Amino acid sequence: MLKLLILAYDFPPYVSVGGLRPYSWFKYLHEFGVYPVVITRQWSNRHGSPLDYVSPGESDKTLMEETPTGTLVRSPYRPTWANRLILRYGEHRFRFLRKAISAYYELIQWILPIGPKYELYRAADSYLKTHRVDCIIATGDPFILFRYAAKLSEKYSVPWIADYRDPWVEDKNLSPMKPFYALMEKRYVSKAVGITTVTDFFIHAIRKNFPQKSVELIYNGYDPENFDFHRNESRNPMLTLSFAGTLNPWHPLELFLQEVNRFCSHEKIPVRLQFFGVNQPERVVAFQSQAVNHLHIEIYPKMPNSELIKVLSGSDGLILFNDYYYIGTKIFDYLALQKRILFCFSDDKEALGLKERFYHLSQLDGYDQIPQIELIRQTESGVVVRDREHLYETLKEWGREFSATGQLTCRSSGYEFYSRKNQTKRLAEVIHQHISPKL
Repeated sequence: MLKLLILAYDFPPYVSVGGLRPYSWFKYLHEFGVYPVVITRQWSNRHGSPLDYVSPGESDKTLMEETPTGTLVRSPYRPTWANRLILRYGEHRFRFLRKAISAYYELIQWILPIGPKYELYRAADSYLKTHRVDCIIATGDPFILFRYAAKLSEKYSVPWIADYRDPWVEDKNLSPMKPFYALMEKRYVSKAVGITTVTDFFIHAIRKNFPQKSVELIYNGYDPENFDFHRNESRNPMLTLSFAGTLNPWHPLELFLQEVNRFCSHEKIPVRLQFFGVNQPERVVAFQSQAVNHLHIEIYPKMPNSELIKVLSGSDGLILFNDYYYIGTKIFDYLALQKRILFCFSDDKEALGLKERFYHLSQLDGYDQIPQIELIRQTESGVVVRDREHLYETLKEWGREFSATGQLTCRSSGYEFYSRKNQTKRLAEVIHQHISPKL
């Protein structure tokens, strides 16, 4: 059995979509001839809010745990001064100072052995001094892990693979540091034996920078074990549409809420909108006072993915906003729930205006695909809504069906391919392809 060292900053119990990808590798790789060793930081859920990201670890020593599926190594975490300010005074005070401190660490970590993420390197280095591994994979963002993986690879003569959950230098928000990060990417990723990523757009972007490298598509997917529960067959008293996760600046939330509000006002069909673990609840709260009597809006805190799936299973439909070149993680859970997806929007003027203002990836020449749309159409799992007028008409159709039958039917198919177990099997194949000939 091959042994794989995984550098993953986000990892359970921290609640984040970024942690679910390496967690699925940790759960399933051993079934496909690869033994995983995860190097991550110590996390706790003592706050149940974004403060968990900056809270100190439980110990100042590295913790190691052997499990039936692999080895888990958790490095100490000491908050930076910026994070200590958040913990003591809240996120609304000392913003400029906190940004300055964070920027300092973001830059200096590429030059000196310093910063909270460096503890992962120290833990991995300590492990490799006494344990042999066949391969290293680093999953980014944060992309400093690519530097650490390249250094460990060189020091211990172990090949490494770069896993891009997000694009790196293509991010508009990196300016004016983009030339520096482009140099770092070229310096370290050029030493990787292979590259994996989550969507076709990222493959195109990465191949522009590394045309000679092998780039493989490993989707995020859904965890099949999270869906092994008894489905509640009770009917909702009102049409219930749910959204879970991150609200981005380019998401046309306000436009969506206005149109649902107009629908409820004119058609007199009660609708319940549920928002789970959103990062900007104030955007939803700001609209609640405008909601008509037939529109009910509920906001819930973050919760572990397995719990969230159970709650979402009680919805009639699931809201998905256009993330353009991203495919994300949420859509795979939506598919596996076999609930109808309401995708907003493919061609709305106001929504495209938000994209122009806030979206941080530039279009690549010759690439105009929207992977979310392709996946919805391929699996026949929902409606791709063009614009606000089409949303109104779609809500009318759904409202009539719900009023007549008490539910919305969804006849999606082919989603099983996107289970995290199947995607982990594909990763194991990639690892064997890169490593086995060298053994």
